[in-house]
Amino acid sequence: MSKRKMSLKELDFNNTGSWPREYKIGFCVLLGLLIFGLLWWVLTRDKGNQLKSLETTESGLRADFETKQGRAANLGPLKLQLEEMEQQLQQMLRQLPSRTEMPDLIVDISQTALATGITSELFQPGPESPKEFYAEKPIALRMLGSYHQFGAFVSGVASLPRVVIMTMHDIQLRPKGGGDGKVVGIRPNSALELAGTVKTYRYLDDEEAAEQEKAAVDAAKGAR
Repeated sequence: MSKRKMSLKELDFNNTGSWPREYKIGFCVLLGLLIFGLLWWVLTRDKGNQLKSLETTESGLRADFETKQGRAANLGPLKLQLEEMEQQLQQMLRQLPSRTEMPDLIVDISQTALATGITSELFQPGPESPKEFYAEKPIALRMLGSYHQFGAFVSGVASLPRVVIMTMHDIQLRPKGGGDGKVVGIRPNSALELAGTVKTYRYLDDEEAAEQEKAAVDAAKGAR
């Protein structure tokens, strides 16, 4: 006669040694899976969350590194470009009048106005205002002349040997003897009065530029 197979209901958990071999193996497998699940829940689950966080951090750091690496690769060409721009700026500045040439330049501007027939009632240079790499000199003026004479004056100043930059500030152009300042309808040869301030510019030599740089550094320290 064949041996009757024991059912699950007949298993005695107080005497597992009497269980059939296949039930013992199955029970050991279930117990192992239970222990493995508990270990994963207690120990591995938090580590997995930490691993995900570290992976996210790594991705961010890698992207930041790639960005900085790209900037570093372009740093050399950018430095060369900056040096070229600085050289071009210095060349342009050197085309402006120097400190020693400025008095003669002001005389040339005044003589140009006289040569075009303009009457200078006021031509008064003011004190210089040094900036970072240049100095500006204001000239208060009041002149009498026609449209054509003022045009010839501007053309004559532009033809001077040195590059002359002049900017106008608070300029009033009106008919001679007063008026509301409107020039519409005035004849080209009618007498006009031009009053206001113009500023001309020169470059700072190396000594002056060093002084300006030192003054800027001292001012920055004093502001802290």
